[in-house]
Amino acid sequence: MNRTIDTVLFDLDDTLLDDSAAYKAAARRVAAEVAAERGVDAGRLFTMYVAEANGFWKKLSQEHLAQPIHDARVQLWSDALIASGVPFDVALAQRCSERYTRYRAESLELFPGALELVRVLREHGCKLAIVTNGFAATHDEKIDRVGLRQHVDAVFMADTMGMVKPDPEIFRLACRTLGSEPARSAMVGDRYDRDIIGAAGVGLFTVLIDIHAIPLPDGARPPDAVVDSIAGVLDVLPLGAGQGPGFGVKNPRG
Repeated sequence: MNRTIDTVLFDLDDTLLDDSAAYKAAARRVAAEVAAERGVDAGRLFTMYVAEANGFWKKLSQEHLAQPIHDARVQLWSDALIASGVPFDVALAQRCSERYTRYRAESLELFPGALELVRVLREHGCKLAIVTNGFAATHDEKIDRVGLRQHVDAVFMADTMGMVKPDPEIFRLACRTLGSEPARSAMVGDRYDRDIIGAAGVGLFTVLIDIHAIPLPDGARPPDAVVDSIAGVLDVLPLGAGQGPGFGVKNPRG
């Protein structure tokens, strides 16, 4: 189907910025500090926290949005500490959460090519937005810290919307707010189950950044395009004649 894109929606974590590197660096730093203080195995505590955090985000649903993310993170650290042999200590879990949040913020960086991409798309006249399952209490700071705020027209977060990707209404809402429609819009993200399914279901052009190398489910509808980094997105977006190198779609998965 021939189409021209004038609106691009981006996921945030592990799409525009390298959140995996930042949160793992922060968790390792906190684990090392706890190990020095309590004599526990730093490697095990790190592994337990990563497992708890991954489980939380994988299971994230609308029901989770009522709990402040700071409270959820204290619980994640508490569970990881207990699993590592530390008796229940809510004060320690709170300190871990606070340090982790600070350390992660200090480590956040955009992926190479991310800022250049959004600048070029704006020069081409595209409307841009961030659509994330993150919470405003943490993600507003992320967006400002890496300098993305001034380059996008809108930001849609799970708790302020009261919805979690892949709810199709999120993508409809983003298109309506930006004065576009799904047929003229694209969604770029790193998670097939969160970013691609819902967007494709309402007719957006979908681009999967395949940094996690997670196989698609059997029989799953493939994304419209697949790239291995944010720097490759412009080459696969059907921006239309005269709008740049994105005219003509490449699909590595055929």
